[in-house]
Amino acid sequence: MSQVSTQPAATTFPAPQKIKKSYLNKIGFGFLYLILGLFAVIQIYPLVWLLFFSLKTNQEVFGMSPFSLPQDPQWGNYTKAWTSGNIGVYFFNSVWITVLSVSLTIILASLVTFAVTRMSWKLSGLVLGLFLVAYMIPLHSTLIPLFNMYNSAGLINSPVSIVLSYTAFNLPLTIMILLGFYRTFPREIEEAAVMDGCSVHRIFFQITLPMTVPVLSTTAIINMIYNWNEFVFVNTFISSDNWKTLTVGINNFVGQYLTDWGAIGATLVISIVPILLAFLFLSDKIVEGMAAGSVKG
Repeated sequence: MSQVSTQPAATTFPAPQKIKKSYLNKIGFGFLYLILGLFAVIQIYPLVWLLFFSLKTNQEVFGMSPFSLPQDPQWGNYTKAWTSGNIGVYFFNSVWITVLSVSLTIILASLVTFAVTRMSWKLSGLVLGLFLVAYMIPLHSTLIPLFNMYNSAGLINSPVSIVLSYTAFNLPLTIMILLGFYRTFPREIEEAAVMDGCSVHRIFFQITLPMTVPVLSTTAIINMIYNWNEFVFVNTFISSDNWKTLTVGINNFVGQYLTDWGAIGATLVISIVPILLAFLFLSDKIVEGMAAGSVKG
């Protein structure tokens, strides 16, 4: 007859090495989060400082510490910037010129990338090389030839010159970003569409283009930031206040004897709000688009 052991089961305790390793991991992660938090504060502080700067008077800007808070917040600086400084017109110009330029760039770059990667024709490599070589051309070296060309065409002091310049200079980079995605895009989907009777135009607009939305979001953000902050083209080709953008319109508050620094700060705050909102709402798309063409399969 077998006897049942009444001795309690031995209790197992984690090894001291594992406890020490877990403790060190927690310390390491805590130190990492502390460093990341400090970097976040360093990155956010200029925006907070700019907000405080926009609420100060000229006396506070020059007579007090640059790190001091505004004694009497001048919210009227925003009203002055929007009305007296004509910032409302400049803001609207920046919006529609940026949207139109980004839309044209994305559509044209998508068409070019689709043609050179999904269609077979003799000069596809040459055409792609010409677009990519254009990426190496310095912007400032084109100002005089572009000015002469636009002047001959009657496009000086016209927003058309700005839209054309933005679209042309953003095409090479946009095509480079789209290439990585298009080359990993499965051809079986397009072959199945051809078997169902789809034309090339339907394949592009109804199948390929919708499936490239993540990488298109990335290119849209990059192009929007460039177009929104661009100064040289607008300052060179546009002289009328009716077509100036925010980056050039800030000069309205700079005078020969007096500069309204509070209004300039308010204008800068207004100008960065659309970029911040677009980045906050599309940040996940940016990461998804950057990784879209990096993994094959």
